[in-house]
Amino acid sequence: MRSDVSGDAEVFVTAGPEVQARNNVRVSGNGGGPALLFAHGFGCDQNMWRFVAPSFEDDHQVVLFDYVGCGRSDPRAYDPARYDGLEGYTQDVLDVCAALDLRGAVFVGHSVSAMIGVLAAIREPDRFSRLILVAPSPRFLNDPPVYEGGFERADLAGLLEMMDKNYLGWASAFAPVVMGGPGGAAGAPEAVGELEQSFCSTDPVTARRFAEVTFFSDNRADLPLCPAPSLILQCSDDLLAPRSVGEYLHRHLPWSTLRVLDASGHCPHMTHPTETARLIREYLTAGGS
Repeated sequence: MRSDVSGDAEVFVTAGPEVQARNNVRVSGNGGGPALLFAHGFGCDQNMWRFVAPSFEDDHQVVLFDYVGCGRSDPRAYDPARYDGLEGYTQDVLDVCAALDLRGAVFVGHSVSAMIGVLAAIREPDRFSRLILVAPSPRFLNDPPVYEGGFERADLAGLLEMMDKNYLGWASAFAPVVMGGPGGAAGAPEAVGELEQSFCSTDPVTARRFAEVTFFSDNRADLPLCPAPSLILQCSDDLLAPRSVGEYLHRHLPWSTLRVLDASGHCPHMTHPTETARLIREYLTAGGS
């Protein structure tokens, strides 16, 4: 954002309007703290942050957006070649930062967006002062004996095959798993239904491509290169990112802090938003180190 002076009037002109339209960027809040940029996970959109983001509007600028191919982004902007890896989604983040001239922002990323945030911070470190990584995983595949990601290759291949054969059936079966399995799902049926609907409202071809990118990426080598301090928020019982994943991240991310929520599922910002917001605010208040 830049200011143009015309006579006695100061007119603020927002840069990159095409990016803001493409990624359905929404800006709120007017606090003096650093901007908080919230990034959603696979199969979701910015609406998933509605229980957490508003609590920061009094003292921060809050920025929400949808990745191209998700939510209310411009479907015409989707390019399979650009989004065949996490680099394209990383560029979405950096494009939004450039459009709003964000520097020293706090990136809050859920699931695959956590690694997208790490990649973005490596590429343009001045854009980010801290990272908040919610249910992160640098690799969903197991790599014995050095790494337990939670899934065997056959498990993920079966998931993609089900998406190909019966997308709606996959959405119905996978949403409860993401929200915590039978126990976690029973405690948050509305969240399960909302996630299933979010899956179903996404173009199946686009969702399938994003799923493959999400579940088969390996960002372990990127972790030591991350220049920003980070908070790792992990649920105590997460079928997609077991406890060992959070501990691995804590060991390999410089200047990281690990906090474990007493919760099941992979989406604490939806099922446990009050505690999620509290831990984020505690980290920011403490200086994020």
